[in-house]
Order: sequence, then C-alpha cells, then structure tokens
Amino acid sequence: MTKLYGIVGWPVSHSLSPLFQSCFIEDTGINAAYLPFAVEPEQLGVALDGLLALGVEGFNVTVPHKEQVLQMVDADADARKIGAVNSVRRCASGWQATNTDWRGFKAVVEGLELDLTGQNVLLFGAGGTSRAVLHALAALGVGRVFICNRNPQRLAVLIEHATATYPHMSCLPLAWAADAVDAACRSSLLLINTTTIGLQDGQPFPFVPAGVGAAIDAVYRPDGMTAFCLAAAKAGRAAVDGLPMLIAQGAASFAWWHDCPSPDCSATLRRIESRLGRPALGLPGWSGL
Repeated sequence: MTKLYGIVGWPVSHSLSPLFQSCFIEDTGINAAYLPFAVEPEQLGVALDGLLALGVEGFNVTVPHKEQVLQMVDADADARKIGAVNSVRRCASGWQATNTDWRGFKAVVEGLELDLTGQNVLLFGAGGTSRAVLHALAALGVGRVFICNRNPQRLAVLIEHATATYPHMSCLPLAWAADAVDAACRSSLLLINTTTIGLQDGQPFPFVPAGVGAAIDAVYRPDGMTAFCLAAAKAGRAAVDGLPMLIAQGAASFAWWHDCPSPDCSATLRRIESRLGRPALGLPGWSGL
C-alpha cells in the first residue's frame, strides 16, 4: 500500500519539497508519494483533521503555518524551544511533531567543515527561521552570537528568548548600522542571513560581509544568486544559499517519518541543481556522503 506524505503551506505551488522528497523516495525504494497541500490559514485546523482522516502518514509545514501548527500537535522539545514545527507524523493519539530546520542548518555548517566551538557568529534577522538557526548554533557550541535586525522591538524579543533558552551562549543585539556590522563581521567566522533582503532582482544587501570565514543565506533563489551570497563571495567568504539547508531539513524529516538513515543529501543536491540549471555549491563535508 502506498503511504502518502506532503507539505502544507499557503501558497505552496512553488515548493521544491515534492521534487527532492520524490528523489528520497525513489532512492530508498519506499512505497510512498509526496504531494503539495495548499491550505489557507483559516482552514488549517480543518485541514489537519482531514489529513488525519484520509490516512496521510506525515507532512512538512511551511509558511505561514509553522507557529500555528505547533498549537495543534504533540510537539517535541526541539520544536517547543524554537516555537515552530516543520515536520508532522501520525501517531496513535493523532499528530506528533518536530522541527528539522535546525538540523538542516547544522548539516550545512558541517558541510562547510566549520568548527564553530567558542567562535563568534553574526545573524541577520529576528523571524522564525532565526530561532531555528539559534537552536543549531547552540548545539554547535558557538560562543557568541551578534544578532542584527531592522526592527528593534523584534530584535529585543529574540534576544530575550535566546538568553533564556540558551544561557551558555552569549547573544548580543547589534545596531542596524554599517560601522557596528562591519566590526562584527570582521570578528565572526560565520555570517547568516535569515531576512528576505535581496531576493528581488536589483535589491543589494545593505552591508559588506567582510572578514574571514563563510556565509550562509537561509533563503534561496533558483539561480543561487541571493544578494547576500553575492556580497559575501565578493568579500572573499565561502557563500552558500538556502538550497542545501532546505534539502537537509527535508532529509531529516524523511528519516524521522520512516525511521531510517538520512537520505544522501549530496547526490540529491546535485540532481536539484541540475534541474534548476545552477552551478554546483562547494560543500566539502558532504562529498563523502
């Protein structure tokens, strides 16, 4: 019997998840299918009940539903700390959930072969993705995180959350100003963008991500050329957009659903890059996977 999985979002037609999840299904030989489910926010509760009634085994959750779904499921400690879920599976009592976004980000750091133990990191953004990134940075043993956001109120909320949740990691607010950002960039081994700045053509990233190390953009463009990645590469940093993170979080979801080893992210990344017609990203730590 074919098991059914999918992704819930609004909109969801643009999602790459059906493409790479189908690769995982094909490579592992599991009898399953993965479909997009477009669910309007006001229909979310009805949709979850419907998916359960239809026998769907599990699904991913994308914007704008990640925080709302958390209130409707039995979530694990990772999801509760992050404040959002992105992976849900059927259990005896209904829906069980976790968050694999942080695992996807952690996998990219490991793919770049960065040892962040005790290091400084600079994070741009204070939305939901930033919380998943902070969860990963804490697991990676980061010493200090500078957090920079345009909205000071949202920044203050994130700093309060990070300080309470990860007391062993120093989380400091950073002014949205060139001189402050420049100093933090030069002292940080890794720069991370979780904002949507630069996704539109012709919109530059407002700072120069100078210094030694790498840069990871949590968002992706089909051509891989986000403004943040372009600016970081020009400044001499190894730059990776959000496609590897997207695939890696999906692989973690797949392994969680099927109780199996994680699929081959490296091979799947190459297949998706080829499908999108974009250059291959350099992730040396993934080459042996």
